[in-house]
Amino acid sequence: MQHARTRIGSLVATAAIVTTLWIGLASPAAADTEDAAPPIVTGDIKAGIEKHIAEQVEKGDGYFIVTYEGKELKLNLVRVHIEYLASLAPDRQFACVDMASSDGEFYDVDFFLEGGRGNMTVTETTVHKLNGVPYYVWEQNEDEVWVRVPVDGADNALLGVVSGSDAFEFRYLATLPEFTGDARCWLPLAVSDDWQSVSVRSIDVPGKQQTLTDDVHGNQVLFLELSPEDSGKSIEIVYDVVRREKSAYAGDATEAATHLQPERMVPSDATITATAQAAIEGRDSDLMKARALYDHVMEQMSYKKFGEGWGQGDAVFACDTLYGNCTDYHAYFIGLARSVGIPARFAIGASIPSARNDGGTDGYHCWAEFYADGKWWPVEISEADKFSALSMYFFGHHPANRFEFTRGRDLVVEPGPASGPINFLAYPLLEVEGQPQLVKTLFLFQRVGV
Repeated sequence: MQHARTRIGSLVATAAIVTTLWIGLASPAAADTEDAAPPIVTGDIKAGIEKHIAEQVEKGDGYFIVTYEGKELKLNLVRVHIEYLASLAPDRQFACVDMASSDGEFYDVDFFLEGGRGNMTVTETTVHKLNGVPYYVWEQNEDEVWVRVPVDGADNALLGVVSGSDAFEFRYLATLPEFTGDARCWLPLAVSDDWQSVSVRSIDVPGKQQTLTDDVHGNQVLFLELSPEDSGKSIEIVYDVVRREKSAYAGDATEAATHLQPERMVPSDATITATAQAAIEGRDSDLMKARALYDHVMEQMSYKKFGEGWGQGDAVFACDTLYGNCTDYHAYFIGLARSVGIPARFAIGASIPSARNDGGTDGYHCWAEFYADGKWWPVEISEADKFSALSMYFFGHHPANRFEFTRGRDLVVEPGPASGPINFLAYPLLEVEGQPQLVKTLFLFQRVGV
């Protein structure tokens, strides 16, 4: 991989233009002034990279063609990373996209563009990741120039780890879709615990609001009753967070045993049990068995986010297909662990980028814990799979740059959704006349004390 020197600011300069982050919200005409050209905003960059990809797909007989390491990759666009689009200068932009190959692999591709609104030209195309595993990371040098650095030898901060403690402002942002009937919405409301101190600075939401409690897991849930007049309105919750790095900690065996029970998407399953039994053969202690299951998930799973079925935390799907995102990795591990008598549990929130101090996060992130030798042991298997150098660290640690929204699966609150217990809660769960609707969601952060 060539060593490129490119001034790309913070990679997420878009945090300063939150009001234009959603697609189509910023029209070029609205930004025009008599004296100056309007600034390039996120929607413009997204339109520019999508136009480029569409043109190349037309030339490539239905595929975006990239030559990489002597191989011609035939790719299709999966999504544009809104949180990583950046205007680097009046005529220079950065974009990152997810693409799926014709042979079932999953690539992240970085692009640099030049030109103004509606006239952007791609000047550089580089494959960044294969199935979530990066070929390089970004580092800012003394001249405030961002450079590509090989993963091998990169320090832990470049690989996503903040040790000790971390402190940041966190903005939970969402925009309701248009709807014509009455609606109800459930959102996570993060709370403090032994590992994070959370202060809710402000809550700005439409409709009638109520705070619900999930008694089984101790979660707080913000419940909104909405009318058609609330269509298109914004949701914003602002937190001040101090988070500590988590390592193994003492737990109660009786309480831990409750985390052996199956869940809707982590059921008792004969194939999962047989797989777990084969993986732990010859291991004596629960800690050794858990490590064998952790290694099995890393070795067998691929980090891919395309097709149908992934992202639901479905342990059987993960066992059958051996791919998915962090929810699938950890559901599979939890299912394997429980099947051999090791309690395990799930939590979800956000991973705060370690190599920059503001901007967006890459959506939600989840993790797990298992119980052995009288302790709860944190694990982050999808991250360990991306960065093999950190596989030892992520078996027994969660870094400080995390923010937990909720814990557990099959959350029960009253009033609850028509669809039944909540699978897990990170993004808003919106039902319009009992039917689920997607809500555009964005997480922004600003590190403090730096």
